[in-house]
Parts: sequence; structure tokens; C-alpha cells
Amino acid sequence: MEGSPLAAAAPSRSTIPVSSPPPRYTLTPSRYYSEDVLFCVDVDVESKAEMAKGRSITRLDAIKQAICLFIHAKHTMNPDHRFALSILTQSVSWVRKDFSSEVDLLLPAVWALTAADTSYGFADITQLFRIATHEAKKSRAQSRLFRVAPNLNFVPKVKSSCFQILIYCRSSVCPQHQWPVSQKFFTMDVIYLHDKPSTENCPQKVYDALVDALEHVSEYEGFIFESGQSYSRVILKQMCMLLSHPQQRCLQDDIDFPKSLVRKSPAQVDTTVNEEGTHILIQ
Repeated sequence: MEGSPLAAAAPSRSTIPVSSPPPRYTLTPSRYYSEDVLFCVDVDVESKAEMAKGRSITRLDAIKQAICLFIHAKHTMNPDHRFALSILTQSVSWVRKDFSSEVDLLLPAVWALTAADTSYGFADITQLFRIATHEAKKSRAQSRLFRVAPNLNFVPKVKSSCFQILIYCRSSVCPQHQWPVSQKFFTMDVIYLHDKPSTENCPQKVYDALVDALEHVSEYEGFIFESGQSYSRVILKQMCMLLSHPQQRCLQDDIDFPKSLVRKSPAQVDTTVNEEGTHILIQ
């Protein structure tokens, strides 16, 4: 009816808003930033411990294999990644100071590492943090990423990374350091190889100290892995997990890999006979 309130209230079809599709997501291209990775290997006498009974493979032997695996894998991803090597005695000292992407120059230094015949008594990693901070500043100036070794919240101003990987082998000696919590220029990862807990050692206390040190200095998400097992493959697996870029990592508590390989049982097969005498397979 013309002029009725109902007719006036009815909206015109042309005035009904039409929702537009959401904009398509596009990923902005970005450069794969080069990394500077500093390895620090504990060469205390405990690194001479055998990995498995009946085999002459020590922790240090397994560490060397793991470092070589890491370097080859990283170099395959990006030939511009660079590496350097240091050792931990009572303090930290250089083995190969100049960062280099020449794998053939670094690997001989890795294989030449030797362990001490006696315990060093204590481990001060303050010098390691000094070295890492100095190298991280140099890496940033060169648009590189420094690792004392890998979380990646993208930071546009940082086109390089400096990372540090500390491989620690002492079951009763907690690492010490004096470092201001306000200075975080690099990310540290830790692999801790230790004896099984006993009345003569305290690997849990050492592990807690390593966690505190990692959280104290790491700019991004640092990972820490430990093992009291005498298997080289455990160290190799852990080192592979450190290949992840620190600025692209999830929290370590959220890691659900690598998946355990569970042997599947074969499906049970049953046979029945129908009314026509035909065998039917039931799985």
C-alpha cells in the first residue's frame, strides 16, 4: 500500500551492503641473512668419557662429528655462512679466530681438538660472552647474523646474526660468569653432555646454571639440549635441531620434533565364510 509505514520501512535491494572478499595475503620477499656461528667446545677431561661401551668413541669424537655435520648442512643452505672455533678450559680462548665460510680451513681445526688429562676445576664463561658481544657488533656492521649459535622475530635493522653454540661436558662443575643482563647482542645455544646422576656429581645443578646463562645473554630464543646417554646419534640429532634460525624458532617448550619412530604392527587379518562358501577377508 502506497504511503504505508511498512512500505517505507522495507529497504531497497540496491542499498543492501555487499561484503568484499578479504585481501589476499602476500609474503614480502626478504633476503636469507648470512650467519656467523661461533662454536665453543669444552675440552675438560670429562670430554674423554667414552660414548658407548665396547667402542673407542669419546664425547669429544662425537662432538667433532656433530660440528662437521652442522657446518656442512649450514654451508649447503647458504655458502655465505661463516664459522669460528673456540675452546673452554678454565676460561675461553680462540682456536680459529677469523670467521670464515671456507669449510676446508675450519674442519682440520675441529678434528685437531684434544682433551685435557686432568680436570680444570672451574669454568668461567665471561670471556665467551665478551668475545660473542664483540663479534656480534662486527657482524651487524657487516649486515650479518651472529650466533653463539640460533628465534626469529624479524628485526629489519639486523641483517645478520651472531650465534654461539656451547658444548659443555662437566657433570659437577657449574659454569660461572659476570655479565650484565642488559647486554644481549647474540643468541646462545647449549648442548650439555653429562654422566648419569650419582652421589658424586650434580648434573641437574649444572644444567640449571646453563639454562640461567642462556636466558641471561640470549637476544632471541636459545635452545638447550642435554644427554646422559652414551650414543653419538643423540648428539647428532640435537645438533641438527640447532640448524634452525634463531629468529624463526618457536619456544623450545613447543617443539614436537623429531617424531619418535614407532614400528607399526601388521594389521590382523581374519577370514570368514559366507553362505556361498566364499572366503571373506576382514582387517
